[in-house]
Amino acid sequence: MSDTTETLPPPPRLDNQLCFAVHSAALAFQRFYKPMLGAMGLTYPQYLVLMVLWQRNPLTVGGIGEQLLLDSGTLTPLLKRLEAMGYVTRRRDSADERQLIVSLTAQGRALEEIARAFPVRILEASECTAAELDGLREVLFALRRRLDALRDAAL
Repeated sequence: MSDTTETLPPPPRLDNQLCFAVHSAALAFQRFYKPMLGAMGLTYPQYLVLMVLWQRNPLTVGGIGEQLLLDSGTLTPLLKRLEAMGYVTRRRDSADERQLIVSLTAQGRALEEIARAFPVRILEASECTAAELDGLREVLFALRRRLDALRDAAL
């Protein structure tokens, strides 16, 4: 009887895992953004919602969810808090009562001016060139698309 453990690959090491590198980088981004967003009274997920609305306003909850890859159960509490802070309004679509439309307020729109400085801060902190960061972003988006396609094919 042969020992099959000799033919098995070594156990995975955390520091060799791409998934952990991406996860830990995402956490580092959130820590980097925290003081800037804290000054605005925002969390990172709330900031992402506002970025979507700065690009396209108004938008349905479903439309925001598509952009951020989040479901309405996750978005609803975020949107309620943003509304309580005076940054967005939520209203039912008169043409389709099932749709909830989210719109920026003037106060929410004004935050975009503050946030314009964030990419420059990231660029400086990263010690990368703009082209390097653009390339990294494109590689990560392509990776996500391929992984999503594999997941969708398995369903």
